[in-house]
Parts: sequence; C-alpha cells; structure tokens
Amino acid sequence: MSAAAPAPGAAAPLVVFDFDHTLYHGDSGSHLFLWLIKRAWWRRLLALLLAPVAGPLVACLPTRRAGISAFVWAGTVGVRCRADLDALIDGYVQTHADDIQSRLLPQALDVFRQHRQAGDNVLVATGAPPELARAILAFVAHEDVPVIGTLLGPKRGGMGALRHCHHAMKMTMIREAGYTQPVERAYTDSSADLPLLHAARHPVVVNPKAGRVAMFRRVLPPGTPILNWGCPGRAGDAVA
Repeated sequence: MSAAAPAPGAAAPLVVFDFDHTLYHGDSGSHLFLWLIKRAWWRRLLALLLAPVAGPLVACLPTRRAGISAFVWAGTVGVRCRADLDALIDGYVQTHADDIQSRLLPQALDVFRQHRQAGDNVLVATGAPPELARAILAFVAHEDVPVIGTLLGPKRGGMGALRHCHHAMKMTMIREAGYTQPVERAYTDSSADLPLLHAARHPVVVNPKAGRVAMFRRVLPPGTPILNWGCPGRAGDAVA
C-alpha cells in the first residue's frame, strides 16, 4: 500500500476522474443493479417485464435517468431507506472483491495516486451510486477520496435514481458540492462527459469507444491526449 496522500491545500488543482471505464473496466452500477435483481426469482421476472420500456429509455440521454430508475427499483423493492441500501452495497463489494479487483485498471490507479501524492484536490464524479464507487475504492483499492455520483432514494416502495450524475448534471453537482475552482484536469472515457472535458483546462480522454475517437479529436482542443489505460476492447494510445 502506498503512503498516505497529503491533504490538498485550498489552492490545490482540482482533478476530476470518471469511474466506469476510466478507473474500472465496465459499468459498476449495472453490475450492482444486476446483482440486486438476481437475488430473487421474482425480481428477475419484474426486471424482464420492465425491460421493453426501460431498456430503450436507458439508451437515450434525455430519458436515461427514468430507465435506470426502473431497474434500480426492481432490484430494491422492499428496501425502504438509504442505510439498508448502503448495507447491501457494502455486502456486494465484500462478496465480489476478487472480481472487482480484477476490473480496476492498474495504470489508471497509478495516475490517480500520482495526483493524490502531488497534493492535488482529487475528486471522483461518476454516474454510479457514490456509495458504490467509494466502497470499491476504500475496500479494494485502499483509497479514500470524495465521490460525487447518482443519488438514489426512496421511490414507490423501493429505491430509484433521484438525480443522475451524468452529462451537464455532473458539472452542476460538482459545483453544488463546493468545488467552484477551475477544473485543472479531467479524465473520462465518455462523450456524455463533454461538459466536464470542456470545463477542464487539460482534458484527457481515456479508454474511449473506437467509434468516438474522431468525435473527440474534432470537438476537443488540438493535442488532447486520447489514451488507453489497459482497458480491453477500448481505443486510445497505449501508455508505457
């Protein structure tokens, strides 16, 4: 384990990392929600019944929060408070530690730790529930950093997405959390994070889908790094 990172000072540069496909190979929220659904046969049936409507909603940016909420609800019917949901998340991370460890990208974590050791103000901003990303980083990667993510709360007898940390809302939530200084550097794979990349003085695209590379080169400043941090099936320049 590396030495404890120094506490960032008031003037420390703000460095923002996405989580899924940036630090973690895959969609951590989907993995959690699938596990929640698979806990009982009737939850699986409920998710199947919702899928013809909720699936297309997830695929479209304006309706993504509603689609995700439907599947979260199917996996959490009967869960009435955030404390119970947090306990489920902690249990999921502990019982899947080996699989989660294998999905964390060592090159990404090296860069992450370099920023922390430099005294930068490092923040994770993710579309996954913040409790999930925080638990993974604390339990598996032994890192303790602020995390902003999709807010889940009580909805119709279960849990649903109250606020999706995605696209322009991600920057809104970062600012509302008190991070009002300029973003010095941002790391993400996703075109949905263009508002974050545009806000950063030094945007860095990591592990993008191959079909998105040309778009990133077109809309981001010339010379923006487009890297692959050892994420299988993703594009970007290999890093030694």
